[in-house]
Amino acid sequence: MNIFRRLFKIGEAEANSAIDKMEDPIKLTEQGIRDLKQDLDKNMEALAQVKALAIRARNDQEEYLEKKEDYHNKAILILKKGERGEMDKTEADRLAREALIKKEESQKHVERAEEEARKFNENVSQLERNIQTIKASISNWENELKTLKARVKVSNATKILNKQMAEIDSSSTVSMLERMKEKVAQEEALAEAYGDIAGATKTIDDELEKAANSTETKAEDDLSKLKDQLGINKDKNS
Repeated sequence: MNIFRRLFKIGEAEANSAIDKMEDPIKLTEQGIRDLKQDLDKNMEALAQVKALAIRARNDQEEYLEKKEDYHNKAILILKKGERGEMDKTEADRLAREALIKKEESQKHVERAEEEARKFNENVSQLERNIQTIKASISNWENELKTLKARVKVSNATKILNKQMAEIDSSSTVSMLERMKEKVAQEEALAEAYGDIAGATKTIDDELEKAANSTETKAEDDLSKLKDQLGINKDKNS
């Protein structure tokens, strides 16, 4: 059946590991379910039509059975009338014979209608089995679709998480450390640059004061005066 070929295609698609090279398994499954539902509608319509034919065949069978019985009764009645002299005996025989012929024709119609009803009932049974199979397949694949969608959600979430973890472990952490090292080196270089700038901004007075070293000169003068008071310089000179 085309149904099972489609179901095999769906199962084969879902089992295929190279998902990026095939149709989306969810969309494929959804399409398969839509196809199954269309097949179900067609089988339901066919079932109704065949059941109608079976009912008509059964009605025809009952109708011809009644006609068969009626022709049989008419043949008996006509023969009795001929025996009682109520009608010509030869004519009674002729009419009774015709009634029996009609009875035989009705019997053939009964047998034909019975055979048709039997075939139609077999078709009804087959269609009902098909319908039950399709319904079970639809239910099964709808459940499979729910499971598949849940698996896809979990798979996508896991993939995103694993990707993030991989990026953190492999590139993000290293990149972050490199940026931190670069930042520290830049800050150190900036501090050194500010130091150089601070040294370069001294005034000429600062340089002169440093060169003259007036504090040291005053200290020498004070020392000399103290030695004079103590007579140290005099003693050495004498």
